[in-house]
Amino acid sequence: MSSNTNYNRRRFLSTAAMYLGASGLAVAGIKHGEFTNDIKSITMNSDNQPHNFFGPIKQINTGLLNVGYVDEGPTNGPVVILLHGWPYDIHSYAEVAPLLVAAGYRVIIPYLRGFGSTRFLSDKTFRNGQQSALALDVIDLMDSLFIKKPIIGGFDWGARTANIIAALWPERCKAIVSVSGYLIGRREVNKNPLPPKAELEWWYQFYFATERGRAGYEKYRFDFARLIWQTASPRWSFDDATFDRTAVSFNNPDHVNIVIHNYRWRLGVANGETKYNMFEERLAEAPTISIPAITMEGDTNGAPHPPDGSYAKKFLGKYSHKVITGGIGHNLPQEAPKAFADAIMEVDSYTH
Repeated sequence: MSSNTNYNRRRFLSTAAMYLGASGLAVAGIKHGEFTNDIKSITMNSDNQPHNFFGPIKQINTGLLNVGYVDEGPTNGPVVILLHGWPYDIHSYAEVAPLLVAAGYRVIIPYLRGFGSTRFLSDKTFRNGQQSALALDVIDLMDSLFIKKPIIGGFDWGARTANIIAALWPERCKAIVSVSGYLIGRREVNKNPLPPKAELEWWYQFYFATERGRAGYEKYRFDFARLIWQTASPRWSFDDATFDRTAVSFNNPDHVNIVIHNYRWRLGVANGETKYNMFEERLAEAPTISIPAITMEGDTNGAPHPPDGSYAKKFLGKYSHKVITGGIGHNLPQEAPKAFADAIMEVDSYTH
């Protein structure tokens, strides 16, 4: 597929943008604070409230979704889109956003499909978690917000999405910051067994491949997320307020379906949708990334990740890699917000 293929993006621009406050979620059929399960209240009034809590979440109709997102900073500033992973949400960037806004950037942080206030526009849409579908969600969001060429930063699912956009649509991405490097998935490669110790790190992926795993995640999603936070970032001393602020986003009615399908699709035990085949065929070739890029890694990342230096040749533009020390784990933007914000600003300088 040509990098100029726009996947009929312009058909979505006729949809009126709905910039709503939290009380305006009812326009999308969602009441503020309404989710499918109960956990601790997220509207805490105590001094334990984490710093840099976001204000009202905006909503906008895009291709398949009504996307909830943060939009902060000057409307005419250079745009940065920040993408979260699993099991995390937009609050991974709660302390990154103010640093970038203070530097003059417009910062947009969307909830991915299956998280927070993002909803599918149709009950008939397949709840697809495959990698190219998530990337196209971001392209749709950019089109709906009339954003042509932002810097994109991310970690975990968000880093993979940034990689895909940079590889397939370099004309839509100015530069990227990617935690854990080059993460574009290839299902044929995923069929190859790893040594037992390496396979152990992916225990949840195999668990999710079973119906017991689906039922377990449905029932224990918050305990599950907390365990992943602890193992992926073993030296991050997050408090209950920080966890609860993010965990409420897992009450999204599509959350379990999206997460389970994502990992089953990676293993080849669930099918994707044929409309994404052209993109997945390109991604299966492990395409290089030509735009400026910075990759980052925490020195105590407990999640599975490729070794530092194993992916440098995938980045053909101006490139650097940074290891962030001091006990920094998988959720690098939240654990080391200044280092992540600095990387965004540095990679921007690569484009001048």
